[in-house]
Amino acid sequence: MRKLKLIWDFHGPDALKTAEHHISHLKTYISLEKLNVTITDFEALNELHAIAFMVVDEFDMKPIRDALRPHRGQVYNDK
Repeated sequence: MRKLKLIWDFHGPDALKTAEHHISHLKTYISLEKLNVTITDFEALNELHAIAFMVVDEFDMKPIRDALRPHRGQVYNDK
């Protein structure tokens, strides 16, 4: 089964801190909904752009996407 990376983009001088904080909200949602999601993380793309993301099974993506409204998504490649 394909895995999809749901991505939230944050911009500005506090982007990295905001992305890091967003992970706590994602983890809360995962716990409350009892989801089988083990990959959540954040990263800086540059000094003014950071992302928070979670990796989900393609089969489970639609209800998660509709509830959390990520900015974008892509096929997850763990290599």
